Amino acid sequence: MYNKVLDTDVAALKKIVGDDAVLVGEEISEDYGHDELGGIVSMPEVLVRAASTEQISAIMKLAYERCIPVTVRGSGTGLVGSAVALHGGILLETGKMNKILELDRENLTVTVQPGVLLMELAAFAEENDFLYPPDPGEKSATIGGNISTNAGGMRAVKYGVTRDYVRALTVVLPNGEIMNLGAKVAKNSSGYSLKDLIIGSEGTLAIITEAVLKLVPLPKVSVSLLVPFPDTKSAIEAVPHIIRSKVTPTAIEYMSRDTILFSESYLGKKFPDTKNDAYILLTFDGATDAQVEADMETVAELCLKIGALDAYIVDTEERKKSVWSARGAFLEAIKASTTEMDECDVVVPVNKIDYFIKFTHALADELNIRIPSFGHAGDGNLHIYVCRDDLDDECWEEKLAEAFDRMYKTSEEIGGLVSGEHGIGYAKRNYLKRQYGETPIALMQGIKRVFDEKNILNPGKICY
Repeated sequence: MYNKVLDTDVAALKKIVGDDAVLVGEEISEDYGHDELGGIVSMPEVLVRAASTEQISAIMKLAYERCIPVTVRGSGTGLVGSAVALHGGILLETGKMNKILELDRENLTVTVQPGVLLMELAAFAEENDFLYPPDPGEKSATIGGNISTNAGGMRAVKYGVTRDYVRALTVVLPNGEIMNLGAKVAKNSSGYSLKDLIIGSEGTLAIITEAVLKLVPLPKVSVSLLVPFPDTKSAIEAVPHIIRSKVTPTAIEYMSRDTILFSESYLGKKFPDTKNDAYILLTFDGATDAQVEADMETVAELCLKIGALDAYIVDTEERKKSVWSARGAFLEAIKASTTEMDECDVVVPVNKIDYFIKFTHALADELNIRIPSFGHAGDGNLHIYVCRDDLDDECWEEKLAEAFDRMYKTSEEIGGLVSGEHGIGYAKRNYLKRQYGETPIALMQGIKRVFDEKNILNPGKICY
């Protein structure tokens, strides 16, 4: 179906991007054969580091003519194999396209290349008295990757997800054509939203080479509240009460004592409180101290009334750093605690979070495996990790398959979906197909064919 990369192709690629930006065969580090979790491994034939939209256009024209598969990669922090070159071919890295091109103060937008890191954009926005609200846990991810997965993160409760902040995109189609989608406008009712098809498509429809993103004024005040509960049930049951209280926290995060202890061990730093089984971590932001303090007091009193054991104000820089660095390290901490792991990134109705977490605890006991978890309690997006520990290959594969099968079935039964923010990639394709059924998958495949008739752009992902 696909052609192998020939010496003539390598020569043509070097002519496009320069000799130093093309690596072949054993010159390519093994790190480029997998993403963050490493469960899916496949090496590209050639690694190309592009530096401009025009270079990517020329690369895709070559690939289209020669029918060579192309997989786009940012920082490689994905968790579902989206940036793994399943069919070899060209791995197109966009890390060199890392410039912040324009800050438009009048339209409250920033224009960036796809290789800009989330933490770089966040710092730039703050330095200029703005906030870029999407806040996924992996701050070293690229903006191109965030857009490709429609990343959410901890501030989604108040501010929404990446899709809500993408005003316009410059993309390269599989045939090399450059196309501009969207505009610096707040409203758009001009036909089908092609821009929104690209967002969340995991590099299967087009390659993002530039993005115009919406900013908001930087809140003047931000305070966090750490609320311990005696058990998971009471912690999770507090969330709908908080949401109905007419106060809108910036973030509502759930964490268990076990996960916090993993993070403490991994970071070598103490968390403010580890005596209790479950915690809710909230953030409030706003324009004035009075407004933020009033919101925080309302939620603190509510939580204490319905079973919280205390409510710790996290208002100093030292405390904020201690709490949020621990929260940000959860994934790496759990990963460091085991020999191998895989993730179930489900999203369920907020009032079903407790049910689902209790189900995972029972499942862990039944299968005799560890299944730690944490998540965005305010929007129902849970991160559940199945840990291998000392299981042999056969036992691990069997238990992992059963755990995933049952978790996805249960999430579907209670009105949930396969992925809240990490995407489908290769790893979750079968679960997506099972949940959606023939017609929605056929529609997705039809969209893919319209954009990519030769199926050369990130083949084997999402709906194939």
